[in-house]
Amino acid sequence: MFSRNFFRTTALGAVLLLTVAGCQKDTPSPVFEGPFLPANFPSPVYDLSKNPVTEAGFTLGKRLFYAPLLSRDNTVACGDCHISFAAFSHPDHAVSHGIDGLLGRRNALPIQNMLWRTTFFWDGGVPHLDFTPLNAIQNPVEMDESPGRVLDKLRAHPQYPALFKAAFGSEEINTARFLQALSQFMAMLVSANSRYDRYVRNEPGGTLSADEREGLALFRQKCASCHATDLFTDQTFRNNGLDRSFEFDQGRFEVSALSGDEGKFAVPSLRNVTSTAPYMHDGRFKTLEQVLEHYASGVQPSPTLDPLLRQPNGQLGIPLTADEKRKIIAFLGTLRDEEFLRDKRFAE
Repeated sequence: MFSRNFFRTTALGAVLLLTVAGCQKDTPSPVFEGPFLPANFPSPVYDLSKNPVTEAGFTLGKRLFYAPLLSRDNTVACGDCHISFAAFSHPDHAVSHGIDGLLGRRNALPIQNMLWRTTFFWDGGVPHLDFTPLNAIQNPVEMDESPGRVLDKLRAHPQYPALFKAAFGSEEINTARFLQALSQFMAMLVSANSRYDRYVRNEPGGTLSADEREGLALFRQKCASCHATDLFTDQTFRNNGLDRSFEFDQGRFEVSALSGDEGKFAVPSLRNVTSTAPYMHDGRFKTLEQVLEHYASGVQPSPTLDPLLRQPNGQLGIPLTADEKRKIIAFLGTLRDEEFLRDKRFAE
């Protein structure tokens, strides 16, 4: 487990490197159609003007995303735990699998719509998209490598210097360029062409069945306080009643050190949720039916339990009938974005 100072030091170093990179004059102008910015989404958080997506930058970022040389023994790539057809989650794996067969503590979150994220990972320990790869690279149970050694391997590689020159104007390979290239790839991973999106944008193909429309109404009534906006997350950290105590994983508290954050984890987006099982920060639930059953009858009390899960009559959870669960799950199926999941630009 890394200390909070680790992330602060890493972030500060990256900021300095990115500031220097932003002053360089040899960065090519954008020549590639950038990320899709959907009309039903808010404005992006990530500032694309400081790292515009170019074709060469996207190509380099994709190559790095699928490169095992980012790990200590050249066996584990980012793409091993983030599979394109599963919205870049790790299907059927409760927690991440890393180097030497080691297991992490948490489920690998999907990588989609990253331009709109304000923090990253289940505990929000990384505040900026450009810094996210450092978390996995340096984690001893994931890639167990140092950024310096990664750069040395890239510099010695027969192809990467030319790829960096195409993307950034010279063969120099440094931390800023390495991270920005990965961000250019991740910036393109926008999922917003589901049937639901076409429905709310009044576009062809945006037809919902009666059950799906009723499920949407139920979702807005019972779920949208946390899974808010068309991003389907309010980007807060909440204790959703999975456990009574948190000795194994304290969630947001491990970053903030605030006692009120014990057992709180990031509210995940529900986009493509039918493709991203298993669910919760530790992957304990295999099906959406199990998820809704938890909220209906399995919520556990603890001091930091989210107030929304405490009913006025003292009951814990969210009252849901069997029919309501069925209709909510029918609606969640409309958030599946086939174009995104099958986009050959993003697959290895």
